[in-house]
Amino acid sequence: MTKQSLYILCDLLEERWPSMDLAAEQLLAHLDAVARSDVQRLRPVFRHRATKLAKASGAARNLDRLVNRLHDYPRMLRKSYGSSRDLFHLVDHSYSQLLHALPPGRVGVFCHDLDTFRSVLEPATERRPVWFRAMTRHILRGFQKAAVVFYSTNAVRGEIERFGLVDPVRLVQARMGVCEEFTAVKPAAEPGVSLLGEWAMREAFVLHVGSCIPRKRIDVLLDVFAAARGRRRELRLVQAGGEWTAAQREQISRLGIESSVTQVRGLTREQLASLYRSAAVVLQPSEAEGFGLPVAEALACGTAVLASDIPVLREVGGDMAAYAPVGDVAAWSEALLSMLDEPAALERPNERTAWASRYSWATHARIIGETYLRLSRGEPVAAPLTTAVAS
Repeated sequence: MTKQSLYILCDLLEERWPSMDLAAEQLLAHLDAVARSDVQRLRPVFRHRATKLAKASGAARNLDRLVNRLHDYPRMLRKSYGSSRDLFHLVDHSYSQLLHALPPGRVGVFCHDLDTFRSVLEPATERRPVWFRAMTRHILRGFQKAAVVFYSTNAVRGEIERFGLVDPVRLVQARMGVCEEFTAVKPAAEPGVSLLGEWAMREAFVLHVGSCIPRKRIDVLLDVFAAARGRRRELRLVQAGGEWTAAQREQISRLGIESSVTQVRGLTREQLASLYRSAAVVLQPSEAEGFGLPVAEALACGTAVLASDIPVLREVGGDMAAYAPVGDVAAWSEALLSMLDEPAALERPNERTAWASRYSWATHARIIGETYLRLSRGEPVAAPLTTAVAS
């Protein structure tokens, strides 16, 4: 890609999507060594309009997000890069409306899942207003213009192919990675555990990492924990990274588990790794995921995982995780108690870390960099890469 720049198009910071910000950060950190071009970050300044008039209004924040996404960001790209011979990589497929503003054949998109397009692809499953579906179609049409679509799991590729969204010759797998902080090697003092209080040094806890949005099935998490605590009164639950909804707070109160549940946010990676290492089991009861980064991170820390039995999480966790049916509280409770009661189920840390070693941000960046090199040469993007990818 001599004399070309590769621009990494990032989410607006105000979106507050940690996983997307992480993907951009790690890609930029590892790309310079392989891209053979000038790699630059693109992220316009978020313009506040409605929120200046109604700062506390959720509707105002959403209006500003839509205007920045659908008008300001594309306008900036169209004005400055619309006729460029450079290359562009979109970190988040939900921003695919940006492809309408960029030169054809020069943009790649990372597709994390198809949730953004669900209201159009499966309207009976996800009912949305007419204006929302129109916006979604606009984003989807942009997505379908991509010269290359990257994906992390075969489960996501299978959905792309099932709906016939992209020609398979444009699909390239680039698994997401695990940061170097997530390791089974314990420091002299665990920085995350110290945040929880003295009880964390002597009492067992189970851990959930992620947001509290509906597809994470926090309702199941809380019911399972309450059932398990009925037999193990010393057990605690730590939720990291989310914020309880009103309904979830009510459920916690109704189950009588307030004193045994702790929620922490704003953790550094070192602190989060500390929680992974110290947890008895990491729980991932999601009903849908595009990758399931907490599963890979927990395994990298050598910790046992109990996850929903869905294709994407089975793909990420393999034989190193245990699985229970989505939403089946009884099955989840029994599986969790069996793991806690059987020490052998919590062992095998070396096997878990070995499995997790396949998730490398360096490999992720190398595949993406080499793919854009092929694209710049006019070569098939899905051709075998020079970089060996762990199976």
